[in-house]
Amino acid sequence: MARRNKPLHPDQPLRHQNHRRPLTRREFIAQGFMSGTGVVLGGSLLNMVASPNFAHAKLSADLELQKIVCGIIKSQQDTKIPFICFDLAGGANISGSNVLVGGRGGQHDFLSTAGYSKLGLPGDMTPSSIDPDTNLEHINEDLGLAFHSKSAMLKGIQNSLGSETASRVNGSVIPARSDNDTGNNPHNPMYGIHQAGADGALLTLVGSRSTDSGGNSLAPTSMIDLTVRPTKVDRPSDVVGLVDVGDLEASGISQQDAVAVMESIQRISDQKLNAVDMKVSNDAELEQLVRCSYVKSADLADRYGNPAALNPELDPDIVGPGGIFSSDELSSDSEFRKTASVMKLVVEGEAGAGTISMGGYDYHTGDRSTGELRDERAGRCIGACLEYAARKGTPLMIYVFSDGSVASNGMTDDSIEGGGKGVWTGDNSSTASSFFLVYNPVGRPVAVRNQIGHMRSDASVDTSSSPAANNVNLLVETVILNYMALHNNIAGFDSTFTRHGLGNAELMDSLVGLEPIISG
Repeated sequence: MARRNKPLHPDQPLRHQNHRRPLTRREFIAQGFMSGTGVVLGGSLLNMVASPNFAHAKLSADLELQKIVCGIIKSQQDTKIPFICFDLAGGANISGSNVLVGGRGGQHDFLSTAGYSKLGLPGDMTPSSIDPDTNLEHINEDLGLAFHSKSAMLKGIQNSLGSETASRVNGSVIPARSDNDTGNNPHNPMYGIHQAGADGALLTLVGSRSTDSGGNSLAPTSMIDLTVRPTKVDRPSDVVGLVDVGDLEASGISQQDAVAVMESIQRISDQKLNAVDMKVSNDAELEQLVRCSYVKSADLADRYGNPAALNPELDPDIVGPGGIFSSDELSSDSEFRKTASVMKLVVEGEAGAGTISMGGYDYHTGDRSTGELRDERAGRCIGACLEYAARKGTPLMIYVFSDGSVASNGMTDDSIEGGGKGVWTGDNSSTASSFFLVYNPVGRPVAVRNQIGHMRSDASVDTSSSPAANNVNLLVETVILNYMALHNNIAGFDSTFTRHGLGNAELMDSLVGLEPIISG
C-alpha cells in the first residue's frame, strides 16, 4: 500500500524523484508547474465567416447580397459537427481503469488478470469481477462506450451530464502507443478537422494554449495551415475580447446606427474601388478581399453589437442555479473557465473546432489518489461539453488523448481517494489509448465497433492491430476519418487527404467506430 497522508490537489505540481527537473515549457505543463494564461483577443476582419444559425438584424439588401458573394452565408450542407479535443499533458491513464480496452473481440474480450493489474486494476476489480456494492460486473455502458464502473473519469462525466444526455452518447476507444512526457507526438487533429470542412462564424480554430496546435501536443506537419492557426482562448474575457466593434456604441450610438455607419463605409469603399484601375496581377482577388473585409465588418457589428452575448459567465446554461458549473466552481477553477470558454465558442458555431489542454497528467506519484482526482476533473470538463451540446440541441464530437501513459506494479492505494486501485508507479507508452465520444440530439449514435484495434492479454498495445496503433500521425488520420464518417463522407477522405496512410476502402471501413449521424 502506498503511504501518503493526503492526495495532491489537482492544481498542485508533480515533483518526481525519478524525473530530472522540468526544463521545457511542455515539461512544466505535463507536471503541472505551468498553466495557460489569457490574453484579450481582437477578431480579424479578414477571418470572419458567418453561420446561418444566428438570429440578428437584417443588413441592407445590397449587403445581404454581398454576404453571399463573400461566402459569409454558408448553406446548411456546409455545416459540420462541432469538434473539441482534450489534450491531457503528461501521459494520463485511459486504458482499463477508465475506458475498457480488450483483445481482438473488442472491449468485452477481457485481458489477463496480470494485464489488468498493469492497468491499475487489482484482481477484485477486473471488469468481469463482481462489484460488491452493486452485485454487477465492473462495467458501465451508460455512454454506449464501455467504461470501468469505478472510473474516475466516468464519475466526472456523469457529474456533468443528465441521464437523457448520456442516453444519446456513444464512442470508440483506440489502443495506440505514443511517446511519454513529450509534446513532440503529433496528436492534435484540429487542422485535419478543418480540412474536413469544420469552420466557425468568428474563427476557424481555437485552443487553450498559444501554440500552432492550440494545445500541448503538436499537429501533424502535413496538415498544418497557419492561415487558420488556433486563436488562444482559455477564459471568458478572451471570448468577449474576440469581438470589438470599436467605440461607436461606447459613444452612445445604437447598434442599429453602428451597423448603418459600417454599411456606409462599405459603400464608399466600393465606389472608390470602382473608380480605381488597380495595376497588379491579382487585382480582382485583391479588390474582392477589400470589398469583403468591409462587408464582414458591417456583419460583425450587426451580429455582435453586444459582445457580452458571447460571455460564458452570463450564459445560464453554463453557470448559475441551473448551469453546468456553479458560479463558485467557475470562479475558483481555471480548468472549468477554460472549458466553458472553448465549449461556448465551438458548440455555438463561433469556432469550428477547439482544443482544451489540461496539465499535470504525469501523475505516477507513488499513489493512486492524485491521478484519480485529476481524471475526475477531466471528466467533469468532458461531460460539461457534452451537456452543453445537449442544451443547445447540436451534435458534438469529443476526442481525448495524452502523450504516453502510465502503469502499475500491482501495489494498491487503499486511501479513500485511491479506492484500493493500483498505484501508478511509472510511465508506460505501451498501455496508451485515445477515445472519442459523440453526442447526437436525436438519439444514441449506432456503434459499428466500440474499439478500433486491440491490446494483447498483457495490456500492451498490439502495434499491428490497426494503422493507428504504432503511428501517431495515422492515429490522427483515423480520428479524422471517423469525423468524416459521422457525416457519411468516408469516400471523401481519399480526395481530401491524398497522401494518407490508412490503406484501401476496405481497411478504412474497419477503422470506423460509429454510423453516420448527419448527411453531407
